[in-house]
Amino acid sequence: MELKRTAYLKKLIEKKGNGRVKIVTGLRRCGKSYLLFELYRRYLLENGVREDQFITLSLEEIENAKYRNPFELDKYIRSRITDSDKQYFVLIDEIQYVSEIKNPYLDDSAAKINFTDVVLGLMKNKNADIYITGSNSKMLSSDILTQFRDRGDEIRVYPASFAEFCEIYDGDMRNAWLDYYTYGGMP
Repeated sequence: MELKRTAYLKKLIEKKGNGRVKIVTGLRRCGKSYLLFELYRRYLLENGVREDQFITLSLEEIENAKYRNPFELDKYIRSRITDSDKQYFVLIDEIQYVSEIKNPYLDDSAAKINFTDVVLGLMKNKNADIYITGSNSKMLSSDILTQFRDRGDEIRVYPASFAEFCEIYDGDMRNAWLDYYTYGGMP
């Protein structure tokens, strides 16, 4: 059984290639990563995008801990964008793990570099379509879109609705309801 998240997938498809960063936010464990890395990625692959056009990174994974440094993250992604004639899809999971660090090029101790600097810089690459997920309070606040200065589109993901849940059960409303009220809408 697979939760299709059709409404959210449609939103991602509509925003594909619009020149803005797509910011997928929501509660922990509500399906943001699954939506982006499974459903949306599968859609893109089924519609002509090749495997080598994806740059994916989960910052939650310990093996990617060095990319929590904004300079390392920027360097890694730029090193993967190698062909100016190719469209790349940059998918970064749990972007809030990127640390805010002192800008080493300025004497001002208040000057900081963080993930928004990385993403805004990457957006200048015309062949990079950028998608990020996040779930902490900073990512859930309205401030995140302000930080991207009208260069981001938020897709807020919620736990599964009962209607979404019913899709899995092929119209068997009784069993769908029993499981929905027992386990809730968390995927």
